[in-house]
Amino acid sequence: MPSALPHDITLIGAPTDVGAGQPGASQGPQALRAAGLAAALQALGLQVHDAGDLRGPPNPQQPPHGGYRHLDEVVAWNRVVHDAVAGALAQGRLPLLLGGDHSLAIGSLSAVARHCRAVGKRLRVLWLDAHADCNSRRTSPSANLHGMPLACLRGVGPAALTHLSGQVPALAADAVRQIGVRSVDAGEGQLERELSLTVFDMPTLRALGMREVMARALAGMDELTHLHVSFDVDFLDPGIAPGVATTVRGGASLQEAQLCMQIIAASGRLGSLDVVELNPMLDEHQRTAALAVALVTALLTPL
Repeated sequence: MPSALPHDITLIGAPTDVGAGQPGASQGPQALRAAGLAAALQALGLQVHDAGDLRGPPNPQQPPHGGYRHLDEVVAWNRVVHDAVAGALAQGRLPLLLGGDHSLAIGSLSAVARHCRAVGKRLRVLWLDAHADCNSRRTSPSANLHGMPLACLRGVGPAALTHLSGQVPALAADAVRQIGVRSVDAGEGQLERELSLTVFDMPTLRALGMREVMARALAGMDELTHLHVSFDVDFLDPGIAPGVATTVRGGASLQEAQLCMQIIAASGRLGSLDVVELNPMLDEHQRTAALAVALVTALLTPL
């Protein structure tokens, strides 16, 4: 399949952790930059435009209200993310969102879904994550919105988030492939089944192997497919990536993660990317940030 990777990439920093339960992900964009992300991509011959950091409300660190924690702040951040990602796509660039917590993917993917409808493309989403991210205010034990983005994108959640793309749901069930899941809350699994999401959890990945899982996850794509990758750093095993607040043992190994990224790059369909939940406050000598940069570089290596 010929490469459709844009040669222009826009870095969009979203320094916030309002959707998370522990502070620190707000420092993720700066950590990725300090680890040499732009230089690594430029070394591949890619044109990199750093749009700087978006501005939004600070983390008020308040208790939940109505089943959601910091809902107003999460909505505000997702609106500015939506507009920034939409702007990059309108310019023909690949938006690379530097998070920040994973609730930001609501804004990012809402913009991508709106763009795909406008240009007549089918959307495929690879959600690389230790967690299902499919809670509602009814099922979430924490009320943290970084555990709800997929539910919101499938139409379950507060209207200010579910309607952000201009269509509810923003994502069709058959657009999403979750890979690496190994932590699902009690009521979350039932909601995930109700929303008909396709999940390749870690037991499945270990049984089939990364190559077969990726073949199934990418099957059916063609030149009219826009591929979005939402990469939560806790997809990786904490033994190699300790710099996240929500570590879960048994994640992707370095070899598995590298192969995953190489296969995605070889598809030639990547059109947008999130990198989220890097928490430098919990990292060890910046090794998680350096690994994230290496994997993003592999993901964006042109054919």
